[in-house]
Order: sequence, then C-alpha cells, then structure tokens
Amino acid sequence: MNSPRTTLYRDKHNAKLMGVCSGIADYTGINVFWVRMIAFFSMFPTGGWSILAYFIAGFALNKKPPHLYRDESEQKYWQGVRQSPKRTAREIRASFRDVDRRLAAVESHYVSSNPRLTAEIERLR
Repeated sequence: MNSPRTTLYRDKHNAKLMGVCSGIADYTGINVFWVRMIAFFSMFPTGGWSILAYFIAGFALNKKPPHLYRDESEQKYWQGVRQSPKRTAREIRASFRDVDRRLAAVESHYVSSNPRLTAEIERLR
C-alpha cells in the first residue's frame, strides 16, 4: 500500500520519546536537533501547554510507515513539496521544458543530417 507522503507522521525510528519532534523534522526538513530545542524551550513560556500538545500529537499522529521513501533524494523532494507546492510544480514544469528543448534539438540534428527523413516529414505535412 502506498502511504501519503504529504502527511505528518510520528517517526519512531528516530524518536527520543514518542517521535513527534522527529516526525516534525522529517515533515519539514528541519534538523531534528532544532525541532527538539524549540519544543524544549517552548515549555517554559507556555506553562506546560506545549507538553500537553506534544502528548496529544503523540497519540493522534500515525506512526511513519517503514519504507515511506525509496532514498534520501525522494525524501528531500517530498519535503520540498510540503514546504512549497507551487515552487515544486514550477521546478517540475521547468524540468519538462528543458527535456522538451533537448529532445527538439536532438530531433532537429537528426532530421537535418538525414535528407530522406526530412523529405518524408515534408511529404506528410
């Protein structure tokens, strides 16, 4: 079964307690150390509400599937999608335009060096 890669999960594999901070780090692409530091320092001004929120999230979030990503590049891609879907879509469109441009150049080169193929294409037009 294919799990949604845009969902926030608890990451029990890299967890210290319930995996909430490591799940947030995986979801955002931020280093888990900084997420844990923010969680730790947020305990003081909130009077303990952040601890309650942590445990609620720990019970509410699903555990991260073991093979959510094939490799690190796929993980980075999905973190980018979650951070900025519009930017990711722009990058994909730019990649397709680049591939299309390269294919057109290859086609142009091959057709220009093959007069029989050029004549056949002209006949079909």
